Amino acid sequence: MKRLRSNAGFTLIEIMVVIVILSLLAVLVGPKIIGRSDDAKVADAKVQIKNIETALKLYKLDSGNFPSTEQGLAALVTKPTTGKIPNNYKAEGYLENKNVPKDPWGNDYVYLSPGEHGDYDLYSFGADGARGGEEKNADIESWNMH
Repeated sequence: MKRLRSNAGFTLIEIMVVIVILSLLAVLVGPKIIGRSDDAKVADAKVQIKNIETALKLYKLDSGNFPSTEQGLAALVTKPTTGKIPNNYKAEGYLENKNVPKDPWGNDYVYLSPGEHGDYDLYSFGADGARGGEEKNADIESWNMH
């Protein structure tokens, strides 16, 4: 009775060819993907600002006014105890997860009410965490989003 010998597995040359192909893909595609992370964070900040704006509008519908600067965005998750206290506050608050999100760079959003550009100003300082800046460091402002 003859046994057939099975040579299952890959040869060293086959493994090296796969490593070369994966390396080429990483070199060609990697920089394009890495450069897009800044764009994704800017887009995420814009979505968060829109969500917070929706919560602010719901707050105003229930209370008749936007939270003051002193009350801040925290008024969207817990009923304010200072300033103009809303009579019709929604028990579960106005933001999901009962917390005010941080911007994609881990900083707090800036909220002013009344604002210089409307009833309120809501913005993120961008990647550098400082006022002003260009490209990824540019501020993302509720009144200036395209």
